[in-house]
Amino acid sequence: MSKPVTFNNTVLRDGHQSLAATRMATEQMLPLLEPLDSLGYAALETWGGATIDSGLRFLKEFPFKRLDAIRAKTKTPHMMLLRGQNIVAYDQNPDDVVTAFVQKSIAHGMNILRIFDALNDTRNMQTAIAATKKAGGHAQGTICYTKSPVHTIEGFVKMGAELAAMGCDSICIKDMAGLIPPYIASAIIKGLKAQIKIPVILHTHETAGLGSAAYLAAIEAGVDTIDVGIRPFADGTAQPDHLRMTALLENAPRKAADYDLKKVREISEALKPVYAQLSKFTRHANEVVDTDAITYEVPGGMLSNFRSQLTEMKMEDRFDEVFAEIPYVREKLGWIPLVTPTSQIVGTQAVMNVKFGRWKNFIPGAMNIALGYFGRTPAPVDPEIQKLAAATAKKDPITCRPADLIKPRMETLRAELAQNKLPTDDEHCVIYAMFPQQLKELYAQPAPAAPVAAPTAPAPAAKASAPAPAPAAESGTAGNVLKYAMTIGDRRVEATVEEIS
Repeated sequence: MSKPVTFNNTVLRDGHQSLAATRMATEQMLPLLEPLDSLGYAALETWGGATIDSGLRFLKEFPFKRLDAIRAKTKTPHMMLLRGQNIVAYDQNPDDVVTAFVQKSIAHGMNILRIFDALNDTRNMQTAIAATKKAGGHAQGTICYTKSPVHTIEGFVKMGAELAAMGCDSICIKDMAGLIPPYIASAIIKGLKAQIKIPVILHTHETAGLGSAAYLAAIEAGVDTIDVGIRPFADGTAQPDHLRMTALLENAPRKAADYDLKKVREISEALKPVYAQLSKFTRHANEVVDTDAITYEVPGGMLSNFRSQLTEMKMEDRFDEVFAEIPYVREKLGWIPLVTPTSQIVGTQAVMNVKFGRWKNFIPGAMNIALGYFGRTPAPVDPEIQKLAAATAKKDPITCRPADLIKPRMETLRAELAQNKLPTDDEHCVIYAMFPQQLKELYAQPAPAAPVAAPTAPAPAAKASAPAPAPAAESGTAGNVLKYAMTIGDRRVEATVEEIS
């Protein structure tokens, strides 16, 4: 009899990131933790991705305090999404900051670090993987699935084998756009299973309606674990729903692990008021299947956000032009995958190309990709584009691992924190390295958080209570976005793009 497939639950990270702009607050999570813990999931995804930026920027929560609170109430392994050398931000960090972040995350109770690089450059993952192993955590090496002329089944399998050789404890295929066809998923899983002995996980989204079918094919091919949500924080641009996946596996040769479906339904009911509290940040377009994602081969969140942004820029009539430009930009920049931060960069450059002419406004992020400062691209960057980037940015291309050129920062960060009369522990140093302004603003609040020490033992679980009310909604555009601005003559042009991770 074949081994049952196990489930990870993503409600407390990717579920609300994909469907509610990453706005679920810690108080809203706490009553859900014990019920989720009781189900016996392989892991609960609860941290990383956009949750740290959004929690700090919009919810005014210090990230490690959230981790302490949610970890204290559960025994199930916790999992986070880590962007390799970018950690949970958008730029390359020095090795000492990456190492300190990983060490402190594990010290505060994080178990599994799902480590990826937006370009699939394993050099940008090596420090995080090594630090995770040294600190006693589980390093999950991650392959970003994407479609292009240079991405092949054999290439993805080769990358998985390389990550296993680097010491990873498991391998995840991360289909951030929900575009992996079932038979492609099956072929990659079979290829990995033939070459490596560690567990293989598939992560996808139901954006284009392919997610649950891809999971079925992967399960038949031998995948060990899949990521699921629970409605209303499931389906659409999030992961396929737990109950639906269980129903799809009825009478299948390979079953799901034995989860209490009555409890799953109860959790679904408990999630409904939380989803309602976050209604300002939800969009119907993100809740339904969107086959435009197949047409344009971009993540669903990117589609929905750009629709609204192009309307604000009075460019709604140029939607098709912008999305036709995205594969052109991808190709010229070396067929890079679309995942934070590259999705924002490619999308913004496509808008600039359509509005002002190709490469007339070369944004800094795109120039840095072209010049190698994000890492090795899947295919060579177009030589003319690289030449233009070098002339515009006034710096030369590089071929080394980008972090090799970045000096250690931890002691400098500590000195800056002291100068600003802020706590100087490692937890604050690593957050300040990525989000200095947001950390200062947090401490400008009436009751600033105290310095954070890693817990020495888990706190006793508290009795579940009714969901907490949503925090007061801030003004501004719904969605976790990055904003780019530039001045052309006397005109200021702004473009904002949503995180896809």
